[in-house]
Amino acid sequence: MPEIGILLVSHVREIGDGVLRLLKEVAGDVTIKAAAGTEDNGVGTSFDRINEAVTSFEEPRIWAFYDLGSAKMNLDLVSETTDKNLEIQNVSFVEGAYVAAAMLQANASEASINSELKPLKIK
Repeated sequence: MPEIGILLVSHVREIGDGVLRLLKEVAGDVTIKAAAGTEDNGVGTSFDRINEAVTSFEEPRIWAFYDLGSAKMNLDLVSETTDKNLEIQNVSFVEGAYVAAAMLQANASEASINSELKPLKIK
C-alpha cells in the first residue's frame, strides 16, 4: 500500500465525487478521499469537511489537490492546524490528481511523479 494518500477538494460535491470515481479506476490500492462542497451541499468548501477528511487518513502523508483558490485557502488553514503531513499540490486539479494516483498505484518513485506533475503546475 502506498505511503501517500490523495485528498480531493472541490467547490462542488459532484465534481469531487466524479474525480474520485475516475481516480479509483486507475488507482484502486491508493487511499483517495474527497472533501467537496459545503455541509448543506452548497457550492464552496468547508474547513470542517477538509479537516475531517485529513484526520481520517491512515497514511503518513497526504497529497491534496484542489480546484480553485479559495479551496487552497481552506487547505492552508487545515495544514496549519493538523499534525498530519499535508502537502498541497499546486497543479491542475483533474490531470494532476490523475497522474499522481496512477503513478502511486504503479509504485513510481516520488521523483518521477514530481517530474510528471511539474508541467501541470498552475501557480
